[in-house]
Amino acid sequence: MDMLNDINLAVIAPLLVIQGILLIVALIDWAKAEKTNGPKWMWFFLIVFVNIIGPVLYFLFGRSKD
Repeated sequence: MDMLNDINLAVIAPLLVIQGILLIVALIDWAKAEKTNGPKWMWFFLIVFVNIIGPVLYFLFGRSKD
């Protein structure tokens, strides 16, 4: 319990906000995309369950160039 009290919210809050924004923007882009590089369902699970890295991977590799 002492560890939770030692965590500085000012350090964690920006990371949580960035993660939330990335998640929302990636899901909106994923929903509007007709095609993705790879199965569309796979990108959904990567975006939702791999935290900050999942949406970044989607924007780098998942979006179809067409």
